[in-house]
Amino acid sequence: MKKILFLILSGLTFSVSHSQEVSDAVRYAQDNLTGTARFRAMSGAFGAVGGDLSSLSVNPAGSAVFSNNQMAVTFSNQNNKNNSNYFGTQTSDKDNSFILNQAGGVFVFHDRNPKNGWNKIAIGASYENTNNFNNNIFSAGTNPTNSVDQYFLTYANGISLGDIRNIPYIDQFYDEQQAHFGYEGYVINPLANNDNNTQYTSNVPAGGNYYHENEVYTRGYNSKLSFNIATSYKDRIFLGANLNVHITDYTRSSSFYEDNNNPLQSTATISNLRFNNNLYTYGNGFSFQLGAIAKVTEAFRLGLAYESNTWYKLYDETYQSLHTTRQANGGPELYEDVDPNVVNVYESYTLQTPGKFTFSGAYVFGKSGLISVDYSIKDYGNTKFKPTNDAGFRGVNNDISNQLTNNGELRIGAEYKIKRLSLRGGYRFEESPYKNGTTIGDLNSYSGGLGYSFGGTKLDLAYSYAERKTNQGFFATGFTDGANITSKLNNVSLTLLFEL
Repeated sequence: MKKILFLILSGLTFSVSHSQEVSDAVRYAQDNLTGTARFRAMSGAFGAVGGDLSSLSVNPAGSAVFSNNQMAVTFSNQNNKNNSNYFGTQTSDKDNSFILNQAGGVFVFHDRNPKNGWNKIAIGASYENTNNFNNNIFSAGTNPTNSVDQYFLTYANGISLGDIRNIPYIDQFYDEQQAHFGYEGYVINPLANNDNNTQYTSNVPAGGNYYHENEVYTRGYNSKLSFNIATSYKDRIFLGANLNVHITDYTRSSSFYEDNNNPLQSTATISNLRFNNNLYTYGNGFSFQLGAIAKVTEAFRLGLAYESNTWYKLYDETYQSLHTTRQANGGPELYEDVDPNVVNVYESYTLQTPGKFTFSGAYVFGKSGLISVDYSIKDYGNTKFKPTNDAGFRGVNNDISNQLTNNGELRIGAEYKIKRLSLRGGYRFEESPYKNGTTIGDLNSYSGGLGYSFGGTKLDLAYSYAERKTNQGFFATGFTDGANITSKLNNVSLTLLFEL
């Protein structure tokens, strides 16, 4: 038997980094459209409009547009449906979640002195759930060519068998750990059974098809707590700034299953396996924003905003297990459970996500309504894991530079008022952050809603629909085949707003 005694003292071990991937960086660099129902109904096109609590997340000068103190709270129901196509087999999975999406307030202080051009200061604070990670994806189908054995072979080749056999299960040896799973589960065999061997072969029989199932369940959120200050000059020029605290809590549980009906051999070969991976990431970050809005005329407004890099301090915990079944021609089934029952706890690291510029324009039709356009630019290639002197981070940072690019995001929104009733609609288009345009595709989103003013209290309702296609490999190394996923997001938001 290959079983060895793992050198575990407490079940918790420490190191600097494990195998971060480009997709990990994109997860925290991407923004989702969140906020008040009015904001969402107009697809977030508020950079030159202001006067809405969520407009501060686009342009912090927007709080100086307020005439009165306001407080609001928003609840959202989000429904994700993921349609998967893996080598022609269609599957589907979905998730539904109800969250507190936004809460905050703005307080306006007027200077009534007509000689003072700086006639207003606004101070605001808000909380927003900027990304809801609750999602389920299930893919299944028959792969006519490739087995997951390539994942374990890629990690094992070049590592001595002695290191794979005897390595203590601690975090700084991530590559050796993956090879160790393959070796202990009999997925791979050494060419020579001595400690100096560095080459391995697959123990998965060839000559047939491989049936695969991949289940991915994610939970958690990115949230942002913003502190805002803004001022206006003669109600023509508006300037503002935000200080933002970001909080993230993300859990990803995946289970990959492979079964083959390939011809049995004289020695026991793998007939099926299940590889489980669990990742828990948590931490916080900091960013700031600067913005300006100018009333070119009473009707026409222009806006410009800058959002800095976000500097996250993150922590990772991982847990893995592998279960395999082997059988020889005419022999019994043999089972192996490689489950060290260890949670790897890693030292903190820094993720720097890219900054963003937003250019905005709006035309206000008196008290009848408005139309607004925002365009944002973000360079995903500037995303970086730190410390950069870590060899693993240098490798993934090079992958980020090679795979990611700058992208544009267009948001268009309109509002029309009929006495106390407001009708709203919007459109949003976001380009892929990947150079190939397919790992994560372009996003198209449509939105609509209405609002009713009771005087000092307002009630807003919004519906938004977004669709995006992705094709990410089940694993980032070795076995990189994956399903084509079409994700459809339906969101309903309700905001209750009070003018004080």
